[in-house]
Amino acid sequence: MLGFFKKNKIIEIISPATGRIIPIEEVEDETFAKKRTGDGIAVELTDGKIIAPFDGEIISMYNANHCLVIRSEDGIELLIHIGIDTIKLKGEGFKKYVELNDKVNKGDTILEADIDLLKSKNKSVVTPIIITNRRRIDSIEKMKGNVEKGKDKIMNIKVKKE
Repeated sequence: MLGFFKKNKIIEIISPATGRIIPIEEVEDETFAKKRTGDGIAVELTDGKIIAPFDGEIISMYNANHCLVIRSEDGIELLIHIGIDTIKLKGEGFKKYVELNDKVNKGDTILEADIDLLKSKNKSVVTPIIITNRRRIDSIEKMKGNVEKGKDKIMNIKVKKE
């Protein structure tokens, strides 16, 4: 009965990476640019260490160690995909610090990429950071400019009322 007084919850997503924010629509990969995997932003990396942007659980990992999905305690599922077409490297240049179902704390190092190696292999270091379960999302406010991992906000997520 009093549910109409309940406000939509706003969740701040802190950057898991250091670099320059690029609008997702400008990513040179149609799957990301057309938001087929979800909506979000991308960061052109200047540092290869990727941290957990919030407390959560690793719910998906890929054998090539180039991407994973982390679920927040609020149920937001965030895909972090280092680079474009980097799956073709079959794990070369990547290191994972977590396993499937691991619990992580905000700021924990979860992945690392050798960005010099990626560039030498002509791979983009543009890293999409995507909310994959957008049915739970009412709106996304996306930040712009340069961000530092663990310090700067990249998105404000307004979660739909339950």
